[in-house]
Amino acid sequence: MTLRRSLLAAALTGGLLFTAACSGDDLAKDDDANDDSSGGGKVTLASQSFDEAALVTAMYAEILDDLGYDVETKLVDTRSAYLSEFPGSVDIVPEYVAGLGDQLNTDANGEDAAPISSSDLDATLEAMQPLLDDKGITLLDTSGAASQNAYFVTQAYSDDNGVTKLSDLEGQSITLAAAPDCTGRDDCEAGLIDVYGIDITLLPLGYASPQTYQSVIDGESQLGQTGTLDGTLDDQGLVLLEDDRGIQPAQNLVPAVSSDFLADHPDVEAPLNALMAALDNATLGELIAQVTVDRESPEDVAEKFLEDNGLVD
Repeated sequence: MTLRRSLLAAALTGGLLFTAACSGDDLAKDDDANDDSSGGGKVTLASQSFDEAALVTAMYAEILDDLGYDVETKLVDTRSAYLSEFPGSVDIVPEYVAGLGDQLNTDANGEDAAPISSSDLDATLEAMQPLLDDKGITLLDTSGAASQNAYFVTQAYSDDNGVTKLSDLEGQSITLAAAPDCTGRDDCEAGLIDVYGIDITLLPLGYASPQTYQSVIDGESQLGQTGTLDGTLDDQGLVLLEDDRGIQPAQNLVPAVSSDFLADHPDVEAPLNALMAALDNATLGELIAQVTVDRESPEDVAEKFLEDNGLVD
């Protein structure tokens, strides 16, 4: 399909996120525990408040609603904000494999813990398993769709400086516009410093946010953070740089479910696994563009995709 990509569309992204995240960062749940048997009851989802995560979360919510659940959705700024309540007041999280594994590792073993994720999906899942068991989290099937961090410059900067891959920035002092949790991460600030030898000054303007795009376009930052599925870059005069030294780990989509919740509600497993099987990078990229570019709501895009693919009645 033809995607109407524009800077104006990117600038409107932030408003969409905050509309979707109406519950804010308050993860407190009603006192009534989720003790209903399989086939319905209350379920709480949590994820991060950027367009891609909001879209996938809307798909989960639609599937669970179709199963008869009373769904509450919480979108927050950072993974750590909901992991402190998961499992607990949060039952299901649309996750990314390495992102979840690395956060669990940090929580359990400290900021200086050796990373457990890599570009090898199976090895990353194996390394995560003891942490998942300790936390009481079960992962369902992983998807072929994988969304990794990516970094962009303006096309003009790329052309003027011969920069097409991250290693071309080695030895340079670069201002990076990125999410606040980029600090110290091996797939973000730490990897750019330690693996690529870039002197990074971080501006915490957000992941693929209007402020991040504008900072790079205006020259306040040379480098901006987005995802590999970002379909808005071309029309903004922006270009992704190749991660030629491979700091991005396996970030396949995966449903993370409270093990106790899953034991009581096994009916959620098959429909969520079917969703994972239906998504690939090309499909998810087109769906994200409908949200970020065409300004359709995540809920509308999710509902149409699920109905068209027979994933809900």
